[in-house]
Amino acid sequence: MLLVLACAAVLWGVGAAMKVPVRGRWQAVGLVWLTALAINVVLPAGHPLREITGREPALWLLVGLFGALVLLYRTGLVWLKAKADQGDARREVKPGRFSGTELERYARHIVLRELGGPGQKRLKEARVLVIGAGGLGAPALQYLAAAGVGTIGVIDDDVVENANLQRQVIHDDVRIGMPKVFSAKVAMEAQNPYVTVRPYNRRLEAEGAEALFADYDVILDGTDNFDTRYLANRVAVGLGKPLISGALSQWEGQLSVFDPAFGGACYQCIFPEAPAPGLAPSCAEAGVLGPLPGVVGAMMAVEAVKVITGAGEALRGQMLIYDALYGETRTIGLKPRPDCPVCHGGKGRG
Repeated sequence: MLLVLACAAVLWGVGAAMKVPVRGRWQAVGLVWLTALAINVVLPAGHPLREITGREPALWLLVGLFGALVLLYRTGLVWLKAKADQGDARREVKPGRFSGTELERYARHIVLRELGGPGQKRLKEARVLVIGAGGLGAPALQYLAAAGVGTIGVIDDDVVENANLQRQVIHDDVRIGMPKVFSAKVAMEAQNPYVTVRPYNRRLEAEGAEALFADYDVILDGTDNFDTRYLANRVAVGLGKPLISGALSQWEGQLSVFDPAFGGACYQCIFPEAPAPGLAPSCAEAGVLGPLPGVVGAMMAVEAVKVITGAGEALRGQMLIYDALYGETRTIGLKPRPDCPVCHGGKGRG
């Protein structure tokens, strides 16, 4: 028996020296135990191998039982610790209050003069809806969650595809085929368990859009079709909600904050009519640089933080255009269109 234990100890030591994971070393020890048990069960009494491995199978059964109890105990402790950590992470905190872990997490925000504790509190209490969990929605959702926006809604009717993964970094290979809103929820909650994620696995339609928007403070539009953009703009203007809109094409991205409640232009002021078919091809048709949505989507999250907290100056009445191919950024002014049927020249619904 001592010989078998010595062999197990040697295997453990060699595995440790070779940096074999603990699980792998336990498997090697288990194989030694199984071999010793088999020798004492299969071979007849008095056999030389039985003589040097303990002689009786009952002895090895007791060793195995003891090892199983130890393993079960350790597994139970790990499970209980994980549940306790999860419970602590999701424990309800009084409105407007932060746990110690949250204070540490958001420390870099809190030391910013323009945000501080009051700004982080506004983020915690804010509700942001993101339309689309694709190229622009993916980075925007990740950074909104990381920033500590308390409630984040995401609406999309698409599923994760292999072709998405070149740029939609909130998704990964193992979630191909999963609805994008649920894939995004998994990633966001893994990033920050202190936020509430509301997935809406459907297309934004006129029926129900107003009720959905009414439950949020800020709307982010990361869609790639004009029908949805016009719908989002109409509903946001009607409810007086700021709409942060982004768009992509090949190497270029643009974004703006449309907020007629502050006297600015709305989306339809700038784009009165959808372009003719073929004049504005989709990313699938024209292509798009993989990191570009990350740049523009992150900028959309920045604008959301500014709108929520009042920090700095949001891109109201301005459009930022980023040319990734030549590393150029420019900003152009936007004015309300007096005959706009949606915002009536920046005066809202009317």
